[in-house]
Amino acid sequence: MREMVVMGRFLIISASMGAGHDAVAAELSARLRENGHHTACADILALMPAGAGRAMRAAYRGTLRHCPWAYEAVYSAFFRERGVPGTRASWIPDTDLLAAVLEPRLRRLIDRWRPDSVVSTFHQAAQVTGRLRASGGCPPSTVVVTDFAVHRQWLHAGNDLYLCPTETVAARVRTVTGRPAQACGPIVPAAFTATSQDRQSRWAQTLALHGPGRQVVLLSTGAWGTGSQLINTAKLLAGENYLPVLLCGRDRRLHSRAKKHPGVLAMGWVQDLPGLMSASGALVDNAAGQTAVQAIAAGLPVIGYHPIPGHGVEGVREMASAGITAHAASRSELLSALDRLICPGPTRTNRIAAARAIFISDAAELIAR
Repeated sequence: MREMVVMGRFLIISASMGAGHDAVAAELSARLRENGHHTACADILALMPAGAGRAMRAAYRGTLRHCPWAYEAVYSAFFRERGVPGTRASWIPDTDLLAAVLEPRLRRLIDRWRPDSVVSTFHQAAQVTGRLRASGGCPPSTVVVTDFAVHRQWLHAGNDLYLCPTETVAARVRTVTGRPAQACGPIVPAAFTATSQDRQSRWAQTLALHGPGRQVVLLSTGAWGTGSQLINTAKLLAGENYLPVLLCGRDRRLHSRAKKHPGVLAMGWVQDLPGLMSASGALVDNAAGQTAVQAIAAGLPVIGYHPIPGHGVEGVREMASAGITAHAASRSELLSALDRLICPGPTRTNRIAAARAIFISDAAELIAR
């Protein structure tokens, strides 16, 4: 007998840091609405004092682009665990001040919209909802962890439930917070697992015009076109008779630079990414984010290479350790991984199956229950 689900109101808190967190929030909202629930999405950056959210986003983007070493230092200080889980060295500043500023602002939003449950898809939102829940100022709170290498800013014992991409992540959450945590797999639109044959054929024809007879390798740079050695990597692959498709996101400058190189196909923001993935042979990824899990859902082998600092480096390593993706630490390792994974055969088939196995259950159903 099917379990009866009471229709509810869900407030989903995300952050416009790139496109990944918002994509997860939008997909959760769509699934909940399909089942008759009411949803609203809010950007945690918009709750900050005037201009502060835009400044934080610009600082993060600029640091990743121009001085990644500085972001690594920030990540090490504010995000990475040191010693005993949950502890911090005395000299490291905490982010409690920012959470304290956001707390009354989120409380006012909750009071206005009166949700039955609050869902966070961004780590700073999880800190604020945890504080509110602990003080009785928030309805039941679920945190949807989008990182494979979960860092301490995701973790607050005030939240009721954590939904995680893997059991390894869930076990870490339970250890640090003492709260329930369940592995459900990443949250990806159904289009990535059910691309039509017509769309795949159209993309195959388009790609063949640019690289007849060459196997297609996508290079992911996220919504912001961020990463190191992007064009050099594309040139390397072109020289090995692949067709590298550099996904430049919304970075027009990167797109303009990349399209000048023979053998490299540069693309801006791609609306039909599921179709493009279905016509490709592999994805070279640098962030272990949404593009990587979308590729996994689409049956596309993923190779982490030249990851962005902080969560990118840790996420790429964690995904590879779990057998979900490959990790190439050098040019020769990248080419070797492509040789193994891009051609049909047991190695490719087994990797795709192992990666797809992490999609265990529907996070929206778990939230609704």
